[in-house]
Amino acid sequence: MGAREMTEAIKRRDLSAREALESHIDQIQRVNGPINAVVTTDFERARELAAKADEATAQGKPTGLLHGLPMTHKDTFNTAGLLTTQGSPALKDNVPQTDDLQIARLAAAGAIRTGKTNVPEFGAGSHTFNEVFGTTTNPYDTALSAGGSSGGVAAAIAARIQPLGEGSDMGGSLRIPASFCNVVGFRPSYGVIPMPSATNSWAWLARSGPMARTVDDIALFMEATAGDSDKVLTPNTLTGRDFANLPPNALRGIRIGYSRDFGLGVPVEPEVLAVLDAQIAVFEQAGAHVEEASIDLRDADLVFGNTRAYDFATDLGDLVRSKRELIKPEVIWNVEKGWALDAEDLIATTAARTRLEIAVQAFFARFDLFLSPAAQVLPFDATWRYPQTIAGTPATTYLDWMRSACLISGTSLPALSMPAGFTADGLPVGLQMTANHYKDVALLAYARDFEQRTRYAERAPEWIAARLKGQEIR
Repeated sequence: MGAREMTEAIKRRDLSAREALESHIDQIQRVNGPINAVVTTDFERARELAAKADEATAQGKPTGLLHGLPMTHKDTFNTAGLLTTQGSPALKDNVPQTDDLQIARLAAAGAIRTGKTNVPEFGAGSHTFNEVFGTTTNPYDTALSAGGSSGGVAAAIAARIQPLGEGSDMGGSLRIPASFCNVVGFRPSYGVIPMPSATNSWAWLARSGPMARTVDDIALFMEATAGDSDKVLTPNTLTGRDFANLPPNALRGIRIGYSRDFGLGVPVEPEVLAVLDAQIAVFEQAGAHVEEASIDLRDADLVFGNTRAYDFATDLGDLVRSKRELIKPEVIWNVEKGWALDAEDLIATTAARTRLEIAVQAFFARFDLFLSPAAQVLPFDATWRYPQTIAGTPATTYLDWMRSACLISGTSLPALSMPAGFTADGLPVGLQMTANHYKDVALLAYARDFEQRTRYAERAPEWIAARLKGQEIR
């Protein structure tokens, strides 16, 4: 079931919250072993919450949008009373006292917490492995990466453990695992889901957002969680109500710019491009006008790289100073890059961000939607730390293979990865869709129109489908 289908069935009493929960737990036990997506569980508390949800339903009490929905949470989010390690040995025993805002809003909407999903250490890098819980692998080929940092969430959704989950995205952490695992990953506009911070309330690069197998479930998540918070002052004007009704046939008549290399010669594997190129006809058949064009992204690398480094140093600098020996080298490198920034670097970053925004608005004066690869590579060997080459181009840092997502992050625009088909070997490929600031609802409507014409996410991994039918293969 999808999330909307499940919650509506629970409210109608066609399905109990307890039945939904036990099915969820059974699926974790059935398929989690080969993928290692769920790394911490909270089943007894979940059973108590499911019983209370059924009692509320029976008594006709008001219910939330996510009433009775079982959901594991990404291990970078604080969960009150439940282990939250961020995948780091430095926090392997950390049990927070309060929920992060997004987790609290999900609970208030009726979601039932059942555990935590795996992440790379501190969410750094788009491949999910760490020294606390090990590596999460891809349900479509368990020898390959599920992406990251929301790789555990993406794998759980693709494996039919749950229909909906939350993640975060600074450099593609929702979009790349969505591309690798054949699900939808949505990075909203700044402040649409606020992210309070004890160290930097003005941070804009990282976002909270949802993952699901359908755009309707993404919209349901946004309906339940979007809106201002008195803990973070943002320019956001969108609320959950805005996501309640996506307009139909949204692609008809819109103008689309499509770029295979972001106008910068960004290397992308040929198999990825072959799958994406074939999707352009879908947009044209829907009545959209598509032409080859890109946002001028020449300043995006500088904006992303320096802002990310500054945010890493701000958020993790004290921990690196005190527990350096417990933290992976990629995180230390990013923190030290932030420490090395001087006034000249910050001035240059501000100027580059200004030029980049002028370029963004010049593009959207001509187009409604920007299409590009969500990931430059296909899911890769899960034993690697990261790909050393991208379409024959050597990588110089652990971020190079994520540049397709990082460039868009630098613009601050809302973006998502949509399931866009499969290679001849059956590996998923995602299409990145990007709209102008605060055009989040329109972006989801464009994505749903594409989804309804293609339905790629309905293709489950073969061994998952077999186990759901009670067969044991592979």
